[in-house]
Amino acid sequence: MQTIAPRRRIPRLWQLLLVLTAATGVFFAGAAPSSAHAALTGSDPKQGAVVDRAPDQVKLTFSEKVAMSDGSVRVLDPSGKRVDTDKTTDLGSNTYGVKLRAGLPDGTFTVAYQVVSADSHPVAGAYTFSIGAPSDTKVALPDQEAGGGLVGALYDIARYLSYAGFILLVGGAAFVLGCWPRGAGARPVQRLVTGGWVTLAASTLLLLLLRAPYTGSGKLADAFDMGKLGDVLNTKTGAALVSRLLLLAAAALFIAVLFGAYEKREDPKEKKDLTFGLAIGGTVVALGIAATWAMAEHASTGIQAGIAMPVDVLHLLAVATWLGGLASLLVALFRTTAVDASAVRRFSAVAFTSVVVLVATGTYQSWRQVGSWSALTGTSYGQLLLVKIGLVVVLVGVASVSRRWTGRIAAEAGGLAPEAAAAVVVEQRSKQTSKQTSRKPQKKAAAKPAMKPVTVPASGQDGDDPERSAQLARQQAAMETAREKRIRDADPYRSGLRRSVLAEAGIAVVLLGVTTFLTTTEPGRTEEEAAKATSAAAAQRSGPLQLKIPFDTGGTDGKGTVQLDLDPGRTGSNTMHLYVKRPNGSAFDVPEVKVSLTNEAKDVGPLPVAPDHIATGHWSASGVQVPMAGTWKIAVTVRTSDIDQITVKKNAQIG
Repeated sequence: MQTIAPRRRIPRLWQLLLVLTAATGVFFAGAAPSSAHAALTGSDPKQGAVVDRAPDQVKLTFSEKVAMSDGSVRVLDPSGKRVDTDKTTDLGSNTYGVKLRAGLPDGTFTVAYQVVSADSHPVAGAYTFSIGAPSDTKVALPDQEAGGGLVGALYDIARYLSYAGFILLVGGAAFVLGCWPRGAGARPVQRLVTGGWVTLAASTLLLLLLRAPYTGSGKLADAFDMGKLGDVLNTKTGAALVSRLLLLAAAALFIAVLFGAYEKREDPKEKKDLTFGLAIGGTVVALGIAATWAMAEHASTGIQAGIAMPVDVLHLLAVATWLGGLASLLVALFRTTAVDASAVRRFSAVAFTSVVVLVATGTYQSWRQVGSWSALTGTSYGQLLLVKIGLVVVLVGVASVSRRWTGRIAAEAGGLAPEAAAAVVVEQRSKQTSKQTSRKPQKKAAAKPAMKPVTVPASGQDGDDPERSAQLARQQAAMETAREKRIRDADPYRSGLRRSVLAEAGIAVVLLGVTTFLTTTEPGRTEEEAAKATSAAAAQRSGPLQLKIPFDTGGTDGKGTVQLDLDPGRTGSNTMHLYVKRPNGSAFDVPEVKVSLTNEAKDVGPLPVAPDHIATGHWSASGVQVPMAGTWKIAVTVRTSDIDQITVKKNAQIG
């Protein structure tokens, strides 16, 4: 067998994974904050509206159903005092209302809301409306958006770790049962699968504790409030997380049998029966754990939820089988000497099947969540989905390289198990080294004696020293470890497979991060529907404007009402009509009417308008320019005699 040239030393596995994880963190540190999954599409009173009298209640309409409790909507007066009754009502059609107290003063009121969308994500926002006329307000709303801050960061990390733990647990167990049964006795694989269970259990518990502050106050201390934790348990997300913890208890029993009784079974029939039982039980537990995501996130809301949830479960299981098996194979290649060529070939077939399932389920999920080509390129969700698709394509390309190495394994193994083939190479290297050493001239200085195999004395022999025995045992263990490492490094085909699988694992780490971030981003279909609803509402608000303003000049026959019509009521050129009427509704032909428009927020105006007298009680002006959208103060001056005159004002949203 030809001697293999020495290769460059490969860095430790944990160092590489740490670098890849750090790169993923840097990538997402620059990402924009996630959008809410439900959008406010309408309200009554409308945003920025000026109403004549106080409404009985405030109504909010969202793009999808939301979870709203008492206190989710707060209405604050100009001084910052709450004026709502703290009781919210579901009015149907994704509309919710909160009653207001009687006797509200004029001024600007703030409506602040914080709810939870149907797919478990917090939604928060605020807007203002005015009664009578706008005024200054002392209300200061927090800058932090819902689900942000330290609690939001911890929640996102726990979400990422939960996916990673699920992949290692399910994929690692599937790799052992379906591809490499001997791996049940490999300590590195045992640690990987057990670590996946611990990671999933710990992250699920952390998600449960952080749920209350994540959807509420944003204060980390609320994670230990038992009252709020009880409220979380009554929600859909809380029930899903508790169900996951219960299923993990069953998964712990599965792991104990897999790495205990199963690994010790020697009778082929008994082992085959136990394999079948573990496969059935493990599949049921894996399906249940995957369903805890499907029942509480994207798949549970929107169109075709009954189809989307089973598809989502299949998608998660395919991801876990592929990427978790990949992680197990990577550990086996780097940390063991006993990985079989047949195991690698079987995993290659399993990975190919998983990719086919991923493509089928992913295509359906993409259509359901995006819905249009414009949403694919014009929304954050669509753009992230394109990144994910690109990573999957690259991952499949690298996997094809691994498949080629797998094919070469069968050709190069020569009927030997990998460790046996590698041992032959190690033996040949040792012989060549000995020959080269014997040909060299002897040096005068005494050479360092070669390390010989160490035999640990049996306990109880004369002169037995416990400390010396322990030292010799440690030396023997170190020598055995070094020998195993030489065997791994001398594997004639393992090196190429290592590199390709390691590249797959690195891409998978980033892919998992993109997938996690995708679950916290508003689906493209929802974002477009909300934008259309908001645009329709805006178009409705920017229609013709009509104001009725009472006046009283104080003189004889000095009372009446001015009706002002502005068409089309948008920025640019408008036509204005004024109608002056007496209290009994008859036309009132006053000596003079003047109008001016002022936008105090932008320091624009007053812009004077001099309407022409058209008919009895009717004045008109064309080409009235409104330079920008916003709240405009409309001042109408009415003169009913030579000395009786008054200017009345009204605020209106234009544009």
